[in-house]
Amino acid sequence: MKRDAALALVRERIPNANLVNHCVAAEVIMEALARHLGKSEEDVARWGLAGLLHDLDYAETAEDPERHARIAAEELEDLVDEEIVHAVLAHAGHVPCETEMDRALYAADPLTGFIVAAALVRPDKSLAGVEVRSLKKRWKEKAFARGACRDQMGTCEAIGLDREEFLGVALAAMQERADELGL
Repeated sequence: MKRDAALALVRERIPNANLVNHCVAAEVIMEALARHLGKSEEDVARWGLAGLLHDLDYAETAEDPERHARIAAEELEDLVDEEIVHAVLAHAGHVPCETEMDRALYAADPLTGFIVAAALVRPDKSLAGVEVRSLKKRWKEKAFARGACRDQMGTCEAIGLDREEFLGVALAAMQERADELGL
């Protein structure tokens, strides 16, 4: 599946613009992580698809976490490779995180909201002025971006990145494509 087709599918299935932006942010972070880890350009594209498609069924499963990602995985079986389907299931906890892609998506999923929250508390509501040091400070504030699970984001160590490096890679990637994210 090509990126344009995946984005069209996401926009068709997810009526909420903020959730579409979350999926694009996950794509952007996943691509950056793949590049940072030295993956091939083909793998960068595959990791990006995993990020973009991971919440494909969220509009219909938001109230039913047990079904979340399962519907998407079924639909994606014939459209993407097995590793992407596995990562979609793993991000929701339905299968163990076994591959680097699984682990990266699991850690990156809540990070999108954490970084967006850091942008939205700024006077200009922009990613441009967000810095890694402010993200590190906010990490310790449990009331800040409460829905962004610090433990889940902290699993970045399973792909060989410490917290600061993980935050830096993700923030730079989101800043580079801020227009696309509406920030």
